[in-house]
Amino acid sequence: QVQLVESGGGLVQAGGSLRLSCAASGRTFSSYAMGWFRQAPGKEREFVAAITWSGGSTYYADSAKGRFTISRDNAKNTVDLTMNSLKPEDTAVYYCAVKGGSYAYILSRSHEEYAYWGQGTQVTVSS
Repeated sequence: QVQLVESGGGLVQAGGSLRLSCAASGRTFSSYAMGWFRQAPGKEREFVAAITWSGGSTYYADSAKGRFTISRDNAKNTVDLTMNSLKPEDTAVYYCAVKGGSYAYILSRSHEEYAYWGQGTQVTVSS
């Protein structure tokens, strides 16, 4: 049973920082790309960032560039999202995900290409 569990969400003032963490269990994902997505109320789920299995390549949404950093530790089967200079528009439920399929090692911003999802963690940024 594959399980992804996010943690680290909470309430923060605009300009503040949070570090989200995702712990994967049930199998080893060391050869799979992993990503973070978010979904605000009334909006579609959107891509935030992704990282290759080695951590050598990353991919960010324009909204995350320069403020967010994705990292992973394959020995611990974790992927983190460090978020700085948070804005009220960053308020959403944040989900970590693992790619699936034959090209699971390739970075992607399409949520349809991710096979495993966590339950999400709420991030609320107050103005």
